[in-house]
Amino acid sequence: MAALRWLTPRRRSATARSVLAGEASAEAARKSAEAAETADRTPEAAAGTAEPEFPVHGDDRAAAFFDLDNTVMQGAAIFHFGRGLYKRKFFETRDLARFAWQQAWFRLAGFEDPEHMQDARDSALSIVKGHRVSELKSIGEEIYDEYMAERIWPGTRALAQAHLDAGQKVWLVTAAPVEIAQVIARRLGLTGALGTVAESIGGVYTGKLVGEPLHGPAKAEAVRALATAEALDLSRCAAYSDSHNDIPMLSLVGHPYAINPDSKLRKHARELEWRLRDYRTGRKAAKVGIPAAAGVGAVAGGTAAAIALHRRRR
Repeated sequence: MAALRWLTPRRRSATARSVLAGEASAEAARKSAEAAETADRTPEAAAGTAEPEFPVHGDDRAAAFFDLDNTVMQGAAIFHFGRGLYKRKFFETRDLARFAWQQAWFRLAGFEDPEHMQDARDSALSIVKGHRVSELKSIGEEIYDEYMAERIWPGTRALAQAHLDAGQKVWLVTAAPVEIAQVIARRLGLTGALGTVAESIGGVYTGKLVGEPLHGPAKAEAVRALATAEALDLSRCAAYSDSHNDIPMLSLVGHPYAINPDSKLRKHARELEWRLRDYRTGRKAAKVGIPAAAGVGAVAGGTAAAIALHRRRR
């Protein structure tokens, strides 16, 4: 932390929280991945094809990092999770209306609004407070089938599978709760997930976070921490996102991709000659000024295992 001394106290505190959130998420992700290595893999079919020159097969010092919301999946995971919790009577109709408004904003605006995302996270934390971690993980499996599975972008999934087929690890990196992110990663056959870590004591949620939400700079810190722990060479790694908020993460790696990009990320990506992909409808792609990406070929996925319980740092 010595490198942070030149910052003002306020900025030092914010940076320290980002580092804490990143390290907590990286630790949780590595534990999950270690358990996943012992699980059997079952092939699934989907559509996609990888670019012939990348990723490099057999490069075990390379990995891929994928944002979740609007990159791998249409919409925001936390909003779909909220719908599932409402169905199970975790909260009342007025709260569902707020989730619906936030989801509508996300879909229409096409980018993450910090105020809306913070409100959604605060709502989710208050709703799960007092519930057991094991209960939410079990419900997360059901919610994935009900609301999320059909919203996975086949094109992005194919890109992830190309890295897996090349023998590389693939991680989701998202502000969504790490338990939900790990469910999605496991169901897609990915290595694991970095996500926001909610504090729990004795396997029960306290309604607080460890550090801060894994968003913006905190994502970059988490990727950096995981890369160090896994002995990865970030210049050989790839990262994929739709949002300009993830420019810090995309800038870390040697192969950044803008997927379904918002206007700010599109502009930034073009200036730096990053690769662009858009898997939205033709009308939506035209609206943001990017031609739809070419078709992608076959995808195989497998199931991995085990979500780690997370306790607060003492």
